[in-house]
Amino acid sequence: MPTGKVKFYDKAKGFGFVARDDGGDVFVPQSALPEGVQELVAGARVEFGVAAGKRGEQALSLTVLDAPPSLATARRPAEELQVMVEDTIKLLEGVQGSLRRGKRPDPDGAKRLGAILRAVASELEG
Repeated sequence: MPTGKVKFYDKAKGFGFVARDDGGDVFVPQSALPEGVQELVAGARVEFGVAAGKRGEQALSLTVLDAPPSLATARRPAEELQVMVEDTIKLLEGVQGSLRRGKRPDPDGAKRLGAILRAVASELEG
């Protein structure tokens, strides 16, 4: 049976596509998903049976071989998070000085700071 990686799967629309290891894409209808599986995660390795459909290859049945690593398992250790928080505080203190003088941070700096704050918040939430 051919294997590949899930390119995307839209649960609301009930279909997605798999990139075959040997080249080409395969349409995956909801009916091809294993029993109890409602959606596929992009990057998951799958094995599937194939049939010729109206618009190309279509998966008949699909088995999930292994899912991509979860972002939840990639949490940073507390010591590393503590350093991130300290660095963020230093950045915020720099912005605070500018704001006291009546100046807003430059747009690029504000964008970078916003991204850093979101990343730290995400790590704290776990």
